[in-house]
Parts: sequence; structure tokens; C-alpha cells
Amino acid sequence: MARRSDHSRAELREIIIATGHRHMEEVGFAHFSAREVAKRIGYSIGTIYNVFGSYDSLILAINGRTLALWRDHLERRLAESADGADRLRRAIAAYFEFAAGHRHAWAAIYDFRLPEDTAPPEGYQQQVRAIFEIVIAEVRVALPEDRQGEAEALTRSLLATVHGHCVFAMNGTFAMLGEGAPVEAALQRVQDAVGSSGTC
Repeated sequence: MARRSDHSRAELREIIIATGHRHMEEVGFAHFSAREVAKRIGYSIGTIYNVFGSYDSLILAINGRTLALWRDHLERRLAESADGADRLRRAIAAYFEFAAGHRHAWAAIYDFRLPEDTAPPEGYQQQVRAIFEIVIAEVRVALPEDRQGEAEALTRSLLATVHGHCVFAMNGTFAMLGEGAPVEAALQRVQDAVGSSGTC
């Protein structure tokens, strides 16, 4: 590793995020160690806190890297098809694929909590919203014209549904329950909601 004077603050920030993200991918949030990141890059733990200000800010930066990778994966999968129904299937499959391929880093997005009186930075919220907006657009297109105003609220519920299916698939619960096609099961629930009359 180069000497401290060889890196600008921006370069050092990127090195820490990249190394921290690799460490998160390996061990998950529960076993993540800022000291291990410092050790790997050859700097002191104080340097990391000098760059990020706090442990929470470091984790948000690492999770932000995961969100960016997730958005890119979702966009690539959706670009593979122009068909409406197939696009919903691809969006759901992308959720499962990314979670399986980045299991620890993906879980860290949900495992990490800021104090209740602290809001995430605007930039982080924008990253979350960017993924949400992609999915809203797909749901809106799939809805009948007279229900398209429901897209945002419905998408929140559908994301919770898909997330629950994904977690059950990854932790083995679905296998115990005899569900062998969790992606298709999630898609069916989404299609039921998108195609329902909304009058129940």
C-alpha cells in the first residue's frame, strides 16, 4: 500500500469504500470491522474516521456502493426485454439474482440501522429512490390506465412482497415449506396485485 501522502482525500475515500465493500461481501454486517479495513489498506483506524467522520457514515458509503451495483444490475436485466410481462419477471429475477450474488452486502442494507432520530444523507436517499423509481415505472406500465396513479403506493407493497419471498428463498424457509419456484411465486403475487380491480 502506498504511503499516506501518496493519496488524495478523494482517492483515500475510494480505497476505503472499495476495500470496505469487499470486506462486507466476505463477512456481512454483523462481522464487519472498520479496523480490519484499516489493516487491509495499511492506514490507521483514525484515518478512516477522519475521512468519513463516523462508523455510520462509513457503512452508508459501503451500502451506497451496493445500491449502485444493484441499480446497474436491474437496469441491465430490464434492458434485455421490451415486453411488459417479461419486464416484471426480469425485475423480480434481478432482485433474487443480486441478493444471491451479493448476499452479505445486500443484507447489510437492511441490517444496518441509523439512530431513530437520524435521517440518511440526501445522497443515500437518492440512491434508494433511484432503484424505487425504476420499479415504479415498470409497475405503472403494467397497470391499467385508470390505476396508474396507484403505482407508487402499490410498488412499496410489492417490493415488500418480493423481498419477503427472496429472504425466505435464501434462508431455506421456502424449501421447508415445499416452494420450489420462489421467483415465479413472487411474480404471481405481483401479477395478482397489478391485475386486480383494486376494489376489495
